[in-house]
Amino acid sequence: MPSSAHRHRTTAGVVALSAFAITCGTAVAGSSATAADTVLWTPSTSKGPSSFAGVQCAEGKFGVVKDPAKGSVWRAFQAAGEERCETLGPNLKEGSTFYLGWSSKLNIKDSNSRYVFQLKCSPSAGTANHPIEIDATSGRIRLQEWDTKHVAHTLWTAPTSNNQWHSYALKIRLGRTNGTIDFWFDGVKQTFTNGSGTFKGTTWDGDRNYLKWGSYHPSPGNATNTFTSPIMATTLQAATAGS
Repeated sequence: MPSSAHRHRTTAGVVALSAFAITCGTAVAGSSATAADTVLWTPSTSKGPSSFAGVQCAEGKFGVVKDPAKGSVWRAFQAAGEERCETLGPNLKEGSTFYLGWSSKLNIKDSNSRYVFQLKCSPSAGTANHPIEIDATSGRIRLQEWDTKHVAHTLWTAPTSNNQWHSYALKIRLGRTNGTIDFWFDGVKQTFTNGSGTFKGTTWDGDRNYLKWGSYHPSPGNATNTFTSPIMATTLQAATAGS
């Protein structure tokens, strides 16, 4: 768990959070999605990093690149010794339910674990801190849930290798003790370590929750998270359309 100093340290190149919240009944302006398959939020590679609610990266370490398999994608580069290179999604509303979908290709140059996705809560101290997170090493990917006492519960793991594309999708209901998670990996619904396809527990804590993608945890080696534009939507079909 990061120290209080780490949690509150200002990161170089931080773009201030946009002062907006999103609920699961409001479509993004200009979205062509139908009422049944509503896109609630997604950043645009054509608009650049400003389409995220915020960017927490050293200057020049986050932006759009061309990938031969996926086209225009985002690249978050966390250099050795840096605390993080992460992007922020919109503020969330307790009690709402939504789907998230994206694809990611990781390149981690040491044996340390990096958080590559977080559902983050504020304040960090005295809460679950990151009720849902996906972390990775050079050889494995893992989904964890953290309860209100900041105790981790491993829900799922799988082997992976550097520079392999994988797709991720989550159905999340936000609740402090009665939240739920469903998870798809490479298009296949996953069974959790408790044998269930739906986990019930903490998916909300504190007074503000939001989403993060990138690479987090200071480590001796470089780490790169290349990912497609995440889609937050009302259905799995809409959320995974860009993955």
